[in-house]
Amino acid sequence: MGSRHASVLRAALRLFSQKGYFNTSVQEIVAAGGVSVGFTYHHFKDKTGIAHALYQHLLARMDDLLDHIEQQHTEAQARCKAVIHMLFELTEAEPDAMAFIIHARHQEFLPGEKSICSASAFVRMRRFVAQGVESGELKPMDPVVASAFMYGAAIRLVCLRLDDVITDSLLHYLDELWRHTWDTLSAA
Repeated sequence: MGSRHASVLRAALRLFSQKGYFNTSVQEIVAAGGVSVGFTYHHFKDKTGIAHALYQHLLARMDDLLDHIEQQHTEAQARCKAVIHMLFELTEAEPDAMAFIIHARHQEFLPGEKSICSASAFVRMRRFVAQGVESGELKPMDPVVASAFMYGAAIRLVCLRLDDVITDSLLHYLDELWRHTWDTLSAA
């Protein structure tokens, strides 16, 4: 991705997070990104095109991180804990990106996109859990329910952190959350 393309996405992410998609204009994105209107319309077509490119870019980054987790770990326990750690680290390091992924109602402004829960990264996260159920590492239960148990509290903590209800780093809560989550789901 070129530097001007990246500048547009960074500016859009910041503005969408601060003002919301509907309250942000292409002209504001262009000004904040330091690019020309012509460049923006040529590469993205319109504001929806910018939002779509941003959505795809952020999900691709999550997929890359999940590739790394999948390559490093073979067991559900290690993979799922690494996913929660990844979500917490991203929230701390890139709150605007996580807010766009978790909080934005994408289907309102990207009606052609699947819901965020159907995006490949979230499907892969659920697959880690399903593989744990299949292998007997996790208690026998519906994998959808097991995934909700596995990631639901973590995603709720992400939301609370993004809303400034939690002021401490999420990493402070990782071990306690993981211990209780694993105790609930582990077949051992």
